[in-house]
Amino acid sequence: MVPPQLVLAADPWQGHDVGGLFVGLFAGAAVLVGLTVYLASRLAPANFRRYTPVRVCRDVSLLAVALGSALYLWGLFHLLLTDEQDQAEECELRRPAGVARLVGLRGDFVPLRLVCETPNGHDYDVVVPGYINPSLTVLLLLALAGAVAAGLLHRGQRSSTRKKG
Repeated sequence: MVPPQLVLAADPWQGHDVGGLFVGLFAGAAVLVGLTVYLASRLAPANFRRYTPVRVCRDVSLLAVALGSALYLWGLFHLLLTDEQDQAEECELRRPAGVARLVGLRGDFVPLRLVCETPNGHDYDVVVPGYINPSLTVLLLLALAGAVAAGLLHRGQRSSTRKKG
C-alpha cells in the first residue's frame, strides 16, 4: 500500500499550496513595509545633506528590492484570487492549437508561475502576468549592482582614509 503523502506528491494537477501563498504574502508584505518605512525615513531633509555615493547606491539597491517585493506580491495575489476551477479554465482557454488535452498543472514559486503541461512538452504559463518575472529579473540585477557598487565605494573610502591617517 502506498502512503497517502506519496500519492499526493505524484499528482500531476498540483498548483500552488495555499499555505505557501499565505507565507509568501505575509513575508513579502513585512519586507515591503519595512523597506518602505526605511526608505521614507531617508527622505527627511536632514538626511539629504549627509548623502554620499555609498548611501545613494545602497538606497537604490533597497528600492529595487522593495519594488521587486511589490511585484512578487502582485503575482501572488493573482494566484491566490484564482481558484482551481478558474486556473483549469485559463489553461483550457490558452491551450495551443494541435494539443488535444493537458496532462498536468504545476505551480512554481521561483520563477513565479502556474504552468499548464502538455503531452508534447510545450508547456505554457497562465494566471501570473507575463511582465512579473522579467521585471523581477531586472530589479534583482539592479539591486545586486547597487549593492556591489555601494560595497566597492565603501571599501574605497575606507582605504583612502587609512592612507591619509
